[in-house]
Amino acid sequence: MASKSADIYKRALALSGILLILIAVFGSGLGLMFAGMDGVYSALIGAAVSMAFSTLTILSIWLGAKLPLAGFYGLVLGGWLIKVLLFALTLGALRGAEFISGPVFFFAVVASVLGGLAIDSWVVLKGRQPILDN
Repeated sequence: MASKSADIYKRALALSGILLILIAVFGSGLGLMFAGMDGVYSALIGAAVSMAFSTLTILSIWLGAKLPLAGFYGLVLGGWLIKVLLFALTLGALRGAEFISGPVFFFAVVASVLGGLAIDSWVVLKGRQPILDN
């Protein structure tokens, strides 16, 4: 059974990686069209930030699943709080950067978040993880 749950997490990570590549490619193309090279940098940074946070979410759930229920909730909630703090720090660090196009960065992050939610939902719905042991 452990291999089945590991397969689910691997699938989620692989699909998140594909999403990162798609956001980076299409976001860079659209960013180049609308904001020049600043748009390319913004799309790449937005996709990378989102991928890092998606990976942290998947890893925290995977590691938390090995703990008792209180440990699971503590790890997932602690990971979420760390991600919020890191995202705020990242936004603060990039705030005055001249090479960032705000709208391109915003749309890259939003597309990554929505895509990540869609991937997570799809993987959970198609996971077929047994919940009872014999």
